[in-house]
Parts: sequence; structure tokens; C-alpha cells
Amino acid sequence: MSKPFQFKEFCIEQDRCAMKIGTDGVLLGAWTKPNDVLSILDIGTGTGLIALMLAQKSQSETIDALEIDEDAYEQAVGNFEQSPWADRLFCYHASLLEFAKEIDEQYDLIVSNPPFYAENYPSTDPKRNKARFAASLPFEHLFACVAKLLSPEGHFNMIAPFKEEENLLQTAKNHKLHPTQICRVRGNPDSAIKRSLFKFSFQKTEVLYENLTLEIERHKRTTAYDKLVQDFYL
Repeated sequence: MSKPFQFKEFCIEQDRCAMKIGTDGVLLGAWTKPNDVLSILDIGTGTGLIALMLAQKSQSETIDALEIDEDAYEQAVGNFEQSPWADRLFCYHASLLEFAKEIDEQYDLIVSNPPFYAENYPSTDPKRNKARFAASLPFEHLFACVAKLLSPEGHFNMIAPFKEEENLLQTAKNHKLHPTQICRVRGNPDSAIKRSLFKFSFQKTEVLYENLTLEIERHKRTTAYDKLVQDFYL
């Protein structure tokens, strides 16, 4: 059984979730700046991690989350209810396509840590496959729905493998979403770039490029990464 994960201001139960808390989710939650946004949507919330991180560091009145897997949905609801921000957090049990079709309102900030192991062979666990593999939420679907759900001045933040960057930027462009910030992440100073963090908007501006290295050596965080996550990790 998976043990609860204790952050500074909230705790996450994750025994019913196929995808446990990982660096990608923490990175996206910590890197996203929810300045002055009234409404937030977390697509594919899993344990509820990113929604909870954004609740901790924002005054947003509405923080909605979306989860298609029933067990993960129920776990996220439980994690929301036992957090200090239960009155601002709400989880929908639906697919993104269903949700985008039915919801008329728009969000100032949308975040997603989508499934993206597109080329790996699926495992024998269907829940894990749904959480991990891009087939369950293609980038095309993601951007089409984000373009409908994002307010005209809003931002969409996501994380993806670095090797998907070109394909992802083209898909975003097809839906009139432009990158304003891209942060490329490597595990240590000698490793290749593994992930890219993106901030998109409908406005076309010059892109701010950043680089982030997570560890100097095994279990020793860099100053930059430490600073990024200091409000969350114990």
C-alpha cells in the first residue's frame, strides 16, 4: 500500500491512484505562477497534487480539477476535502472532451501534466496505461479543448517530454496558442534535457527561454530547484 505523501501545508493519499506523485507534477505546480487569477482548471488531476499546490499559493476563488479514472477521482476528492482549501477545490469525474462540450465558462489559468509515454509499450495495468499513455489524451484533443476553455487573456501551462517539443508547439499553433515561456529541464549537469515546461497564451510575444537542473548529485537538489519547491517539500 502506498503511504500518504506529506507536504508542508497538505497531505496526499495516493494508494488508489495509478500514477503516484512524481517530479513532473511537483515541477509544474511549483513553476506555475497563478498571479491574480480568479479561476483555475487542472486537467487530469490524478491525486489532486497540482490543484492543491495552486490552491496553496493563490487566492483563486475557483479551482476545478478533472479526472477520468474513477479511483483517482475519488482519491482527489478526498485529498481536496482534507486540505485547508476544501471550499475552493472541486473535482469533476469526466473526460476532457465531455467536459469541454458541456462547460460554458472559461478559466484564467489551465494546467495539465498529461499522459505522454507515446512510444512505450503499455503495461498490463489498464489504469496505469490510461494515466501514462498519450493515446488516452492526444495533444490534438488537449489543445482543442484548452482553446475553448481558456479565457482570452488566460494562460495554459503544461509539462511534456523535451523530444515532443516541436510537435507540441505546432499543435498549439494550430489552435492559435503561442508559447510565452519555455523551461527545459535536465536531471543533473551531465544528463540530457528530459522535460520541457510550457506557458501558452493567445497573445503572441517573445518567448522567454529558461533552463533548470534538478540535482547536483543524487538526492542533492540544485539551489534553483530547491528555491522553486521550498514552499512545498518538508
